[in-house]
Amino acid sequence: MPESIEQKIEGLDLELASVKTQRDKLNIEAKSLAKERNSIHEQTRELRTKATGLKERRDALNQQVRELKDLREQAKTLRKDKHNQILKLREKMRALNQKTSVRNLRAIKNEIESLEWEIQTTSLAVKEEEKLISKVSKLETQQKRLEQLQNSKNMMIELQAEEAALATKAKSYHQKLAKLADESQKLHEQRLEILNNIRRSKAKADRAHQEYVKTRKKADAIHQRCLELVKEIDSLRQKQRNIEKAKQAKRQKQLLREAHKKVSEKRKRGEKLTWEEFKLLTEQETKRKKDSEEQKFKEE
Repeated sequence: MPESIEQKIEGLDLELASVKTQRDKLNIEAKSLAKERNSIHEQTRELRTKATGLKERRDALNQQVRELKDLREQAKTLRKDKHNQILKLREKMRALNQKTSVRNLRAIKNEIESLEWEIQTTSLAVKEEEKLISKVSKLETQQKRLEQLQNSKNMMIELQAEEAALATKAKSYHQKLAKLADESQKLHEQRLEILNNIRRSKAKADRAHQEYVKTRKKADAIHQRCLELVKEIDSLRQKQRNIEKAKQAKRQKQLLREAHKKVSEKRKRGEKLTWEEFKLLTEQETKRKKDSEEQKFKEE
């Protein structure tokens, strides 16, 4: 029997060693998968932070683009207004040119002054004086038209300069916003690429986690088998100890009987007993008496 139990224990020990090796291997694999999964999660968090930063930068650029568009439209509106003013002024100047003779303003002024001086300083007939006054009046009308035409020309130059400045400003706004829009688009493309990387990383992390869970379950199942084997081995060893203990008790009992027999035979022969032999004989008689009393009690 003991040999059979020992053989069974040896077999279970071998199986336990093999199962532990499998379990430890799976635990190492699960740990590696968890480490890979956590590393991917950390990379994903960094990518999300980077994507958020790119979005904030792009939003800021888009706000600048909107502001520049507003400024460009304002400049275009003002330029259109200036252009309309130029058209109206040009029409006005065309009308003035049609009513005004081509003469020098200074020459007209000099002629008016000369005629007024002649009227004031010369004794003229009434008809002659009226003729001169009428001529002065016509010259003054021409002077006024020429002055209006000159003012219109000056205003035209000013309006054309303002229109050109607004055109330049609108072009500058457009160039700036186009550059910012291009930068915004590049940031958008970078962010899209990062988001794609995040999706790929998440899928990879999910696969690693699934493998981790699967491996962890295998390791746990094998670990449970380890516990069962340990329990079975402990049970067999306890059984082995009990058998050995019973065997030793039986051997002790046999030795005790043999010792009692020797002491009894020695006593019958009338030989002197040693203290140990006397003690053994006394214990035997006491035990026999106790057993007898117990038997009698049971019978009653």
